[in-house]
Amino acid sequence: MIDAARERLLGALDPEQRQVAEALRGPVRVLAGAGTGKTRAITHRIAHGVHSGIYQPTEVLALTFTVRAAGEMRTRLRQLGADGVQARTFHAAALRQLRYFWPHVHGTELPSLTESKLPMVATAAGRLRISTDRTQLRDLASEIEWAKVSNVHPDDYPRIAEARQRSVAGLEPQLVARVLAGYEEVKRGQGRMDMEDVLLFTAGLLADDERVAAQVRRQYKWFVVDEFQDVSPLQYALLDLWLGGRHELCVVGDPAQTIYSFAGARADYLRDFAAKHPGATSIELVRNYRSTPQVVAAANGVLASTRDTVQLRAQRPDGAAVRYAGHPDEVAEATAVAQRIAALHHGGVPLSEIAVLFRINAQSEVYEEALNDAGIAYLVRGGARFFDRPEVREAVTRLRGAARSGVRAAEGDTWVDLVRDVLAGIGWTAEPPSGRGHARDRWESWQALVAQADVFESEASGADSEGPGNSGERFNAFVDDLDRRAADQHAPSGEGVTLATLHAAKGLEWDAVFLVGMQDGTMPFSYAQTDEQIAEERRLLYVGMTRARLELSVTWAAARNPGQAARRAPSRFIESLLPASARPATPSARRKARTCVECGAPLPSGAKGRTRCDDCPAPYDEELFERLRAWRKERASADEVAAFMVFSNATLEQLAELRPTTPAAMLRINGIGKDKLERYGDDVLEVLGGA
Repeated sequence: MIDAARERLLGALDPEQRQVAEALRGPVRVLAGAGTGKTRAITHRIAHGVHSGIYQPTEVLALTFTVRAAGEMRTRLRQLGADGVQARTFHAAALRQLRYFWPHVHGTELPSLTESKLPMVATAAGRLRISTDRTQLRDLASEIEWAKVSNVHPDDYPRIAEARQRSVAGLEPQLVARVLAGYEEVKRGQGRMDMEDVLLFTAGLLADDERVAAQVRRQYKWFVVDEFQDVSPLQYALLDLWLGGRHELCVVGDPAQTIYSFAGARADYLRDFAAKHPGATSIELVRNYRSTPQVVAAANGVLASTRDTVQLRAQRPDGAAVRYAGHPDEVAEATAVAQRIAALHHGGVPLSEIAVLFRINAQSEVYEEALNDAGIAYLVRGGARFFDRPEVREAVTRLRGAARSGVRAAEGDTWVDLVRDVLAGIGWTAEPPSGRGHARDRWESWQALVAQADVFESEASGADSEGPGNSGERFNAFVDDLDRRAADQHAPSGEGVTLATLHAAKGLEWDAVFLVGMQDGTMPFSYAQTDEQIAEERRLLYVGMTRARLELSVTWAAARNPGQAARRAPSRFIESLLPASARPATPSARRKARTCVECGAPLPSGAKGRTRCDDCPAPYDEELFERLRAWRKERASADEVAAFMVFSNATLEQLAELRPTTPAAMLRINGIGKDKLERYGDDVLEVLGGA
């Protein structure tokens, strides 16, 4: 490759990226921090090898973990003049080889690839007389996947599961092991294979048939593996068989972004690479091109106490300071986030460049509601909208049925207790199931409905005598409110704010990112008990932070529902990043502190529902607020609905403070969407005008 052509290819790389591109002979390990251009570095390395004549394109196999990443790599390689290089996922590469070699070796057709494990898991459980629902079947299927990629035999499962604190809700480890073994019998009997078998069968062919191994090794002489921190023991074993003792391997990854250990990922393969491949070249990519120095500093701060991580160096100009904010409850937190998003959008930031990221799917509902009330379009990534989730649809159907049949709470119970009783009939319990999995996700969705009932009751009580007069009426009103929320949130939208879990956000980036619900118990999540589990939660927060290009907001709520005691503390992972004034003195103080929203002074204990000191004036016109309350009471009576279903007290406070004079200005107030504007806008503007 002549110097001019070489310089055209490599001249635009930074010094560390160029080191990667010039390290054409393996073994090579690249520790690539978030936003440091790892795909750029490895595609230029492959293209450099091709243009230098060292690599034949068809002899290179680049491995990724997602179809999207493989497609991006192929596109970049074509643009760099390296057509013919195979860029595939582990499964796609293995399946291609398996389909070619299996008939030649076994003289039979390859078993058919199953689309879903669930029917076979159900059959295996049925043979053992185990009664399971769909959620438990999904958790069993996930555990089968983990066991197979981790090379855990059913006989060894009880011992290893206990050591690694793994469980399937409602089933003893010995019973799970029997289901694992039974699943394999069912699958064999049906002549099927699953995705893990694709890797197992390919590894078996390579290990057992020297002719197959020799042919594959003649075909592929140069290997590149992206996201190497996510490699499982099974994938690692297959890669070892592909290499066949050779060391022409380049691996790229970041131990700080290991967030899939629960699915079998092993970052120690990346950390210990040099021990497996003596004389390996090790290069660090540290220049972050994605985020502002403020975001990078925060991300570095979260990982300051951990080992084997690169210290990112920001390359962008200075940007806005990272926002850290606590709120009295989740509703207030969501309201504030929606208001900030509205301001960003008004300032020119496209909604598609804004993301709200949370720890678990069940947290999305309050943000769906807040964005909907603010008239802001949104999209849920990696999951269904809250009211589209099967467990939520079932729960709402049961609640609606109870309301229509006139079911009433038992003597001495409230209508909220009736909500709990109805949900208990489909599996909700006061305490969450142990561990993680679909059963825990389902419980969190149901718990979100219970919490919403508490909020509904609190707001009804806060409206004094304006709410429904008895428990049955309030229960019916709550069910009506759930139907209204579901109808509002099912409206189709095009471009919108992205709502996603932190796991679903991996590999993506936005101009503005809101990390919400960042309180202890949620981040780290409550099931994380061991040091390694807590360390993985810390890495998950780091991944979330590094999704932001220009603006990052980190928020938390002191209580789940309005009026509840403020017992939550901000996540321990961000304590060192908080301003001194916002940093609680002790863990016990963090749990108990409740402060005035105006001056920050502690509120007296027992001041439930209060948000400000007696000496701190309200920021809104209190006389106007009372006139708005009087109008709301009259309108609610005329419409035969609860007053808080017209507008909440919080919305009336904003109206009294901001005094909008046009419909467009009203839409910028949280709690007022197009529907409520059409119904109440003229009346409200008249009240405000009369003020």
